[in-house]
Amino acid sequence: MDFLSHLSPLYFFLAAAGTLIGIIFGAIPGMTATMAVAVCLPLTYYFGLHEGLALLLGLYVGGISGGLVPAVMLNIPGTPSSLTTTFDGYPMAQKGESERALKICIISSLFGGVFSTLVLFFFAPVLADVAIKFSYVEKFLIIFFALTVIASLCKNMLLGIFSGLLGVLLSLVGTYDISSGGNGEYRLMFDFMEPYLDMGFSLLPVLIGLFGVSAIIAAAAKHSEEAVQNDIKLTKTSPFRLSVFKGQSINLFRSSSIGTFVGMLPGIGGSAASILSYTQQKNVSKQPSEMGKGSPEGLIASESANNGLTGGALIPLLSLGIPGDATTAVLIGAFTLQGLQVGPLFIGENLDTWYSMMVALLFANAVMFLLMFFAIKYIVKVVLVPKYVLFPLIMMMCVVGAYAINYGIMFDVWTLLIFGVFGYIATRIGLEIAPLVIGFILGTSAEVYFVKSLESHGNFLVFFTNSYIAMFLWVLIGLSIAFSIYVSKKNKLISA
Repeated sequence: MDFLSHLSPLYFFLAAAGTLIGIIFGAIPGMTATMAVAVCLPLTYYFGLHEGLALLLGLYVGGISGGLVPAVMLNIPGTPSSLTTTFDGYPMAQKGESERALKICIISSLFGGVFSTLVLFFFAPVLADVAIKFSYVEKFLIIFFALTVIASLCKNMLLGIFSGLLGVLLSLVGTYDISSGGNGEYRLMFDFMEPYLDMGFSLLPVLIGLFGVSAIIAAAAKHSEEAVQNDIKLTKTSPFRLSVFKGQSINLFRSSSIGTFVGMLPGIGGSAASILSYTQQKNVSKQPSEMGKGSPEGLIASESANNGLTGGALIPLLSLGIPGDATTAVLIGAFTLQGLQVGPLFIGENLDTWYSMMVALLFANAVMFLLMFFAIKYIVKVVLVPKYVLFPLIMMMCVVGAYAINYGIMFDVWTLLIFGVFGYIATRIGLEIAPLVIGFILGTSAEVYFVKSLESHGNFLVFFTNSYIAMFLWVLIGLSIAFSIYVSKKNKLISA
């Protein structure tokens, strides 16, 4: 119970403040939970590990939840995971039931968030105990499987694979470390780049650039923004009552479970979780024709699933060292700043941090509920904040944060700007940012495991014959690719 000593007033204040800021980011169309975490990541350098993680987890929970506000009020998903919330939330708002719709979403979000946190608490240590027994071969195949899952569930599998491999390639820029089986020489760069890229691109400026600066550039590139009415207000021709959840317990548990499970699959994201749970509810609904016209059960399915993502995405991060989504990929930066490495040994060696993270998640969900349920009439006004005021402030935070992360290295600012522009161009030409980022984070580890496997056994057959676990992972990799091919062919037939 030593972790209780870390639960200071500052710890709870930062968790609450992070949740509030996350809600604001999520509620403003075009801004996401990932962007909120990326922009605020440098702040954790000035706090201790527990306080910094409390802030970031609050941002994560608040950012995912805040997306429901514009989804209901404006028919604009505040975050990708709130896409299906628009299907029934906006029709309810048009009927004069906006307050009722918002409160249904808020309670469903609370249930999904708490459910996924409990699954994380009980399941992640078990998975970590299994992963500790993995050899270099199994560790490499786990990363390979993660990259195939990401690629197979992208809109275009080939572009997804290319994006992931491009991320791996970028991670290898720099000195080929002798401890990794290398020769200590520079690689994948021109001679004039050697003074700047001796250790490769710094992780944190890359993350902030891809998720912060690129989003600002994308918003600035639009010739006009969607018109927003200045008289946004709540309507409640039909008052909210808890009886709306009567008969929806199966929907809540099923949708939260789907969100948690999808969160465990690397790089898929909340939009897939909410769409899958919404579709499943429509298939079993007694009134499927009502879904999409203002049905509460559609809101319950959508919001419990996308908040279920929060705990689910942390499971592979903390037990295997593989980010579950783009936001947890950014969270790796917080551990890096504190000198910690996530993976199979993390929970066992950092029990205090593990327990304080669980408390932060539960507390952030409680704060999210209290803020949004009882102050929703003020929060809906957030969508009116002009971006020409907001974005310069965010850009300043990005630049200052990138410069300060490594004690004032100017090249980190250039890295921030380079990857900001690159991220914007990549999305314009169809590249997938999630597999690229996860490839960048896992690339060096994949190289080490690959080289060490060959050094230990001397031939490529070891990747197929090392153990039953390796054979099972190859089966999963094959199923992942086969599923992608099946979906691709099915989509072509539908479009034809």
